[in-house]
Amino acid sequence: MNIPVWPGSSSFFPGDTPFGFYDYDYNFQLDADRVADFCAKSLGYPLVDIELQSINFYSAFEQAITAYGNELYAYKIRDNYLFLEGNTGSVALNDFLSRPNLGNIIRIAEQYGTEAGTGGNTNWYTGSIPLVVNQQIYDLNQWADVSASLAAGDKIEVKRVFFEKRPAIARYFDHYAGTGNGIQSLSTPFGFGNYALGIDFLLMPVNYDLQKIQAIQFNDEVRRSAYTFELINNKLRIFPIPGDINEGESIKIEYIKKSERNSPYVSGSSGLITDVSNAPYLNPNYTKINSVGKQWIVQYTLALCKQTLGLIRGKYSQIPVPGSEVTLNQSDLLSQAESEKTALIERLRAYFDETSRKTLMERKKDESEYMKNELSNVPLYIYIG
Repeated sequence: MNIPVWPGSSSFFPGDTPFGFYDYDYNFQLDADRVADFCAKSLGYPLVDIELQSINFYSAFEQAITAYGNELYAYKIRDNYLFLEGNTGSVALNDFLSRPNLGNIIRIAEQYGTEAGTGGNTNWYTGSIPLVVNQQIYDLNQWADVSASLAAGDKIEVKRVFFEKRPAIARYFDHYAGTGNGIQSLSTPFGFGNYALGIDFLLMPVNYDLQKIQAIQFNDEVRRSAYTFELINNKLRIFPIPGDINEGESIKIEYIKKSERNSPYVSGSSGLITDVSNAPYLNPNYTKINSVGKQWIVQYTLALCKQTLGLIRGKYSQIPVPGSEVTLNQSDLLSQAESEKTALIERLRAYFDETSRKTLMERKKDESEYMKNELSNVPLYIYIG
């Protein structure tokens, strides 16, 4: 079978590459034949035949650009993923500048807000526990099974119990603790007789109010039963034991459903960036790649061509010629291709790592330190006035 090999020139046309990622990019069309010519001559043409066709060079060229884009955008995703996760994935990020923000850090920290009762991402529910005369212990798990609309196997966790007496400031004028030692009588001489008793606070310093509140609280501790409760494993023990209670009187609680707190799923997250596989980066725009990137692409294309040519020449280890045999260089080509591809990838990754946000900030820090040290050697003028 007489299969044509590289004739010495080529003419690219859209559709000559396997995937057509860049076929309609004008600069790709111009460079495709130039890269094919460069690779063929680097492989020994015209001194030896190159058992490749133009489509093999075009395929390697397309693959090299895609490999460059994969490395580039994998680096960009690593550097920016904390700011990307959870955002919409509908817009390609190739040509957008990534801006660091605290949105995702706050989202990660919302769980602490839930536990502290200062926000968070878990709903808090309210409930009422009917009081029973002379009953001190109330099983909130039993109450939840009936009243909290729980799914099978779910439990509640009580976050807050509203079982406390009225605050002392609300009983500032209390007949048990005294009512201000008669200072209300000062309101009329001062012309405040038509106003509420709150004007008394204008006549005394704040420390007097604080002492008055403390007196009410101390009075309650000595002369009244202390209002308190104990909550262990959702078993609520209250003090004092309910005696005379009004009909319908109850204890208010706030609680969460454990299934909601433990759920790893964020509702409404469909269509958002959830992992590195759906970060919206497309194949690179070849025209916008600078000369540094294009030079890497050409070198990687040559390594791929060596690999392809080595695999082709491996079909026959030797070719008979008149009076002798020619040994083909399959092993050399494959070895060179593998080492060159590895070296190019490592060089590209090192280059990207040197331009990462962390590395640039460290470099800027070192630069500032060097500048400060340099300026410290500058002699200072002494002014004599």
